[in-house]
Amino acid sequence: MSAIAETMIAPVTFTPGAVKELFKLRDQQELNDDFGLRIGVEGGGCSGMSYVLGFDQKKDGDQEYIIDGLVVFMHKAHGLYLAGMQIDFQNGLNARGFTFNNPNAASTCGCGTSFSV
Repeated sequence: MSAIAETMIAPVTFTPGAVKELFKLRDQQELNDDFGLRIGVEGGGCSGMSYVLGFDQKKDGDQEYIIDGLVVFMHKAHGLYLAGMQIDFQNGLNARGFTFNNPNAASTCGCGTSFSV
């Protein structure tokens, strides 16, 4: 981990339920130490942009954070869209999966996985 990653403020937060599920998924995939959680955005989805959430290796242009014990990679340009976002994990009868509470989203789709700014 670089000294820069230690001093930068993470642009996103996780609820305890999300942290628990992410550690569970990481352990199930038996990933080596080169992998971290990638958070980002990509074009597409009902509202214009979709969230990216998955385990990946660090790429050029990524910033690295340690959030709740997880190594997190995010491309520098994506911080503009995701700053202040909270990621949760729902495990209820009506909903199951990760949810994204993004204060930068002007609108979201019904499923909550895409947004517009």
